[in-house]
Amino acid sequence: MEENLSGLELSRAYFETFGMTMLRAQFPQLIPYLAAGLIGSGSEVLGYDDALSRDHDFEPGFCLFLPGEDLVDRQTAFRLERAYAKLPAEFRGYKRARLQPVGGARHGVFRLSEYLSEKIGSEDGTLSLSGWFSVPEQTLLELTEGEVYFDHFGALKAARAALAFFPEDVRRKKLAGQLLLAAQAGQYNYPRCIGHGEYAAAQLAVFEFVKAAVSAIFLLNRRYQPYYKWSFRALRALPELSIEAELFEYLLTTDNGEAVREEKARVMEGIAADLIDALTEKGLSKANCGDLEKHAYSVNDSIGDAQIRNLHILYAV
Repeated sequence: MEENLSGLELSRAYFETFGMTMLRAQFPQLIPYLAAGLIGSGSEVLGYDDALSRDHDFEPGFCLFLPGEDLVDRQTAFRLERAYAKLPAEFRGYKRARLQPVGGARHGVFRLSEYLSEKIGSEDGTLSLSGWFSVPEQTLLELTEGEVYFDHFGALKAARAALAFFPEDVRRKKLAGQLLLAAQAGQYNYPRCIGHGEYAAAQLAVFEFVKAAVSAIFLLNRRYQPYYKWSFRALRALPELSIEAELFEYLLTTDNGEAVREEKARVMEGIAADLIDALTEKGLSKANCGDLEKHAYSVNDSIGDAQIRNLHILYAV
C-alpha cells in the first residue's frame, strides 16, 4: 500500500492502467463522446485527503460521463457499466468498496445530464437565478474541482465553465448578507453579550462572526467555500486575506474572561477593518466609515439587477 498516494493520483493511475485500456479495447467508438475524470464528493476530489481520511470511501476508481441517448444508447451504456464493474477490485494496495457510500456512487458510469440534474437541478450546468441561490456552495465546488482526464465531446467542460463561480450580482448579494451577519455578531452583539454577563452567548456571537467573515473572504476571493471541516485549510491557501485564519482561530479557541474579552473585541474590529479595506479597494462599497453594517448595505446597493438588489439583504445567506 502506497501511504503517500493521494486520491487524485490513485484515480488517474487506475484510469490510465485499466480504464483507458478497457475503453480502447472494447469501446473505441465511444471515446469521442465520453468524458473521464474524478469530480464530485469526497476530500480526495479537493486534494484534502490524508492517511486519516482513508478510513472510509477511499478507493481506486474514476468517473465516465456519457452524452444523451441519441449518441450513446441504453444498451451500450449498460455494456460500459458492466465493463467498468469488471475492472480489477484492487490496485496499489487499495480495494474498491463493495457498498456504495452515503449519497450514492462516487465512481462509475454516469449520464452527464442525469448526474448534473441530480446535483444541481440542471442537465447542462446552466442555472436559473433561483438555482444560483439554492444550490449548496459545496456542491458547486465539487463539480468544478477535481480533475478531468479527457472530454472530447466537451459537455463536461462546458458545464464546469458555466458553474465556475457565482454571477457577479449573486456574489454581491451573498457578500452583503455575510457582511451584515458579521457586523451584527462581532461589532454589535459580542460586546452586548459581554455587558450582560452572558459569556456563552458571547462565544456564540464569536462563532457567528467567524462563520460570516470567513464566507465573506471566500466571496471576495471569488472562490467557493468548502464544507466547514475543510474551510480553514482552504482559507489559508487563498491569495487575499488568508492571514485572517490565525485571528479566527484565536477567536474560536479562547474563552471570554476578563483577560481576553477586550482583546477579542479589538481583533474582531481589526478583521472588520480589513474587510472594509478590501471592499473599498475592489470598489464594492462606497461607505466611508468603520461600520461593517453600512458597508453591507452599500454592497447591496451596488447590485445591478433590480430584482436581486431588492430582495432582502439576508436572502442569500
